[in-house]
Amino acid sequence: MTTERTDVTGTGAGAEPAVAGPGSPVVARTRAELRTARAALDDGDVAVVMTMGALHDGHATLIRRARETHAHVVVTIFLNPLQFGPKEDLSRYPRTFDTDLEICSAAGVDLVFAPTPDVIYPEGDPGVRVSAGPLGDVLEGQSRPGHFDGMLTVVAKLMHLTRCTSAYFGQKDAQQLLLIRRMVRDLDFPVRVVSVPTVREPDGLAMSSRNTYLTASDRETALCLSSALRAGAAAAVEGPSAIRRAAREVLVHEPLALIDYLVLVHPETLQDVPEWYRGEALLAVAGRVGTTRLIDNLPVMVGPGGGPLDVFTHD
Repeated sequence: MTTERTDVTGTGAGAEPAVAGPGSPVVARTRAELRTARAALDDGDVAVVMTMGALHDGHATLIRRARETHAHVVVTIFLNPLQFGPKEDLSRYPRTFDTDLEICSAAGVDLVFAPTPDVIYPEGDPGVRVSAGPLGDVLEGQSRPGHFDGMLTVVAKLMHLTRCTSAYFGQKDAQQLLLIRRMVRDLDFPVRVVSVPTVREPDGLAMSSRNTYLTASDRETALCLSSALRAGAAAAVEGPSAIRRAAREVLVHEPLALIDYLVLVHPETLQDVPEWYRGEALLAVAGRVGTTRLIDNLPVMVGPGGGPLDVFTHD
């Protein structure tokens, strides 16, 4: 389905990207193949959707949204080792490239860039990385030190390599989305970052590649995360304390879920909002169900007329 890798570092010439089949996206494995395929697209209107593989309908939704407003869509499939800590099993992450390619084909992707680590990091671990700063040390960053530095480093590299004009990310990874927006703004990337509402299963569970790790009983337990968010949002008109109290009430009745945090924070600073606060806030939860760590969140409007939001109304 793809050509042999002829240029690991992308310095060679003549590498041709592969085409999976009629109507399928071009597949590039090397930097040279990517350059060739990217040159065939309109430079002025290219959106990218970055993934680590194991695609599901949440990813497909991102692709479809990008397809609605852009002439070309590029999907990257790269399992980034910099995002995994020493206690996180990189080898356990699901790898489903053939299925991923079918999803990309059905959603109208033009180009899939699926490199290996030695293509992205030809000299091994990069000596220079993008730092997430203080915003990367709280919430998920506290549980996964260095995770966001690794994430921002690869996002920056992929934005450069794909030469995208827009990048689409899901609201489910709210802290990641915030940090990417800050990086683009603070470092003057010429890229528009677009957020897309979290896609959920019919039972309310946020779609995630990690859901494949859940047993049937784990999955039932995991539903307490989204239930807590909904309960909190339903109390939004009463203020921050009511939101936190309603969400916690759901979680305490599910002892099999080991909760890392439940927070109501400002969407730009990730600081806890005070009781007098009115406006948009992020209600976020993380916990371990069985052997799987899950995260979920819900943007909410706090105060009169308050309730759940799909995404925040400001960038």
